Amino acid sequence: MKIGILQTGHAPDEIRDEQGDYDDMFRSLLGARGYEFITFNVVEGIFPSGPQDADAWLITGSKHGAYEDHPWIPPLEALIRDIKALGLPMIGVCFGHQIIAQALGGKVEKFSGGWAIGRHDYTINGANMSLNAWHQDQVVDLPEGAEVIGSNAFCANAALLIDGTILTIQPHPEFTADVIDGLIKYRSGTVPDALVKSARENLGSPTQSDKFGELMIAHLEKANRGDRS
Repeated sequence: MKIGILQTGHAPDEIRDEQGDYDDMFRSLLGARGYEFITFNVVEGIFPSGPQDADAWLITGSKHGAYEDHPWIPPLEALIRDIKALGLPMIGVCFGHQIIAQALGGKVEKFSGGWAIGRHDYTINGANMSLNAWHQDQVVDLPEGAEVIGSNAFCANAALLIDGTILTIQPHPEFTADVIDGLIKYRSGTVPDALVKSARENLGSPTQSDKFGELMIAHLEKANRGDRS
């Protein structure tokens, strides 16, 4: 399977040599199955010719807001709608989760409850799962056809399944503790000190990123077969 990664942001320069960029993190999470990956830096205006350029699609996180005025956001939303129209598998993570919801008629806003960073517990498909998060924006209104499959007390719409072909998740299964540590060092300037302290204290706590990675793989392969049951 050829997976097109739509990269909407970059990891901090200070950690990229050791941790890789955001597309590298997804290659590490999903690469054991021998997939072929191709990255399009849409944040820099580099787009595929169309949804047919890959068998499945994945949209990364970003420091940008889905509701912000950037020239690459409208064509990305159009591409999302085209991918959905063809019934191709698609996954969105953090910003990817938000931009998919927005492109399909949902609403994203800067959450009045503030930030979530570091390890958090979620209920996903009825089971507890701990994943690393880094966000202030949230999906507050769902697009048509979206089913909430993951949430917690802070983030009601933490994971969505849309029409059987689209899976989105607000936290970051691709973020290791080292990535969170790097974000704390280099991108936590607007995060309240108490949240930064709590995230640091939990850096050594285990997450179920691999478990959610397995869900991502199962979704891609099931949707790629056209099985939406």
